[in-house]
Amino acid sequence: MENLAYLGMACALCFSALGSGFGTGVAGQSAVGGWKKCYAAGKPAPFILVAFAGAPLTQTIYGFLLMTFINSAFATDPSAYLLYLAVGVLGGLAIGLSAYFQGKVAAAASDALSETGKGTANYFIVIGITETVALFTLVFSLLAL
Repeated sequence: MENLAYLGMACALCFSALGSGFGTGVAGQSAVGGWKKCYAAGKPAPFILVAFAGAPLTQTIYGFLLMTFINSAFATDPSAYLLYLAVGVLGGLAIGLSAYFQGKVAAAASDALSETGKGTANYFIVIGITETVALFTLVFSLLAL
């Protein structure tokens, strides 16, 4: 049964990384499309779209931190393995979904910026708000442990 704690650790990292992968994929596709739109219109292509495309990657770090926190808690109290499984699965899913939707926001930002050339700060603010869900999940999961 104690192996369930290790499963929770793996889920914390894997679900976060899956969300980051999907999020960067969506945002990256839109960044490439935005550059194409700029090139076709004879406008300079904004390099900042790289930052939009890479924004969801940070959630993988949060998943790794959550995995580490679960491991530390498990080392001090191995009897709470079901808690560690639940925190790993649910926390990893929440962090991963945050990354995925951050990628969707970044994709919309890439499209808007490449078309108008305006609003970079506003787009980063919304991307940051979406990331806050992952940060809250990490902190609240740590408190649960």
